[in-house]
Amino acid sequence: MQKTAKRRGIVAATLLSSVLCVLPPASAAPPGSVQASYDVYKDGLRVGRIEEVYTGSQGRYTLTSATTPVGLLAMFKPEKIFVGSSGLIGKRGLQPLRFSHRRENGKGGESRAEFDWGAKQLTLTQQAQRAVVALPDGTQDRLSAMYQFMFLPLQHATALDFPMTNGSKLDNYHFAISRNQTLNTPAGEFGALYLDNHAKAGENRTEIWLATQHNNLPCKMTITDANGEQITQVLSKLDIKP
Repeated sequence: MQKTAKRRGIVAATLLSSVLCVLPPASAAPPGSVQASYDVYKDGLRVGRIEEVYTGSQGRYTLTSATTPVGLLAMFKPEKIFVGSSGLIGKRGLQPLRFSHRRENGKGGESRAEFDWGAKQLTLTQQAQRAVVALPDGTQDRLSAMYQFMFLPLQHATALDFPMTNGSKLDNYHFAISRNQTLNTPAGEFGALYLDNHAKAGENRTEIWLATQHNNLPCKMTITDANGEQITQVLSKLDIKP
């Protein structure tokens, strides 16, 4: 159940951009405020609900995400998961300064990341363990990555590459991009870009659908692990303000 909660936490936010060094910034101005709600399913069974809030103003942004278990998961694992990201908004989009992940009871899974762009160092802290690693250009945390799509010109892109941290490690991600997808969700029908990491055997497969008429915000994401178990996050409500 703990592994399920961690995967659900990863979905809660879900992904992910050395690409920023190659692509110019998107032409459309991103919104100043986004409130999004997602339902989370494990192998078709609803297990959680995610509430996210993004605000951007005067060159800075804040992001919060709260995951609440529902159904059987709420009985066996009633704790909430809180994820936060804050930082700068530049010509290439979001530039995180701080990231945090914690559980409501404060036990297990707590992690944070601090981004020192001047020194190009990323400090990762999980529990009592602390590590300092090199900070590549365009690095996102796993919450800011979901909203970085708003700033990327993906209309004609066929692939997307970027580094991303979850607070305990730093990984590189690669996605192939397809277009002209149509997706029905509880929040409505969306034209979407489809991102797929084409995972190799033994790796997690990640699929993301981005709502093209709504600033490329994620409207669905599915993570399939090596055993075939799936966690799916589906948009149920979206409120965007300039």
